[in-house]
Amino acid sequence: MSKERANGHNVIELGFLEKISARLPEDLEILQALADLYTKTGRFADGLMIDIKLSQQQPTDDLVWYNLGCSYALTNHLDDAFDALNTAIELGYGDYDWMKTDSDLNNLHADPRFESLLNWLYTVCNEEGF
Repeated sequence: MSKERANGHNVIELGFLEKISARLPEDLEILQALADLYTKTGRFADGLMIDIKLSQQQPTDDLVWYNLGCSYALTNHLDDAFDALNTAIELGYGDYDWMKTDSDLNNLHADPRFESLLNWLYTVCNEEGF
C-alpha cells in the first residue's frame, strides 16, 4: 500500500475514532488508538492532550508514560518529555533498544540528558533482568 493511501486510511479511521470517542470519552482503548493515530497523522498536539488524559487515568502504566514522553518530545516540550520518560522507567519501562531508536524521541537526541536516560535504562534493565 502506498504511503498516500495508508495516510488516507488513517484519516478515515481517525474520523471514525473521534466520533466513537465523543460518545465514549472515558474508553481507554479508544483513547489509546486515537492518540496513536493523531501521532501517525502529524497531529502531535492533539495526541499530547490524549496522552496527558491517559496518564491521569492510568498513573501507574509505564507504557502510557512512555507515550506521553514521546508526545512531549514531538511537541518540543523537552523538560516534560524527560520527566515523563523518567516516570516510565521508574514504573518499569524496559525496552532499551526501542527507546534508543524511536524516531518520536529524535528531538531529545542532542540533549545530554538523553544519553544519561539511556544509560540509566540500560543499567536498570541489566540489574532487573528485563
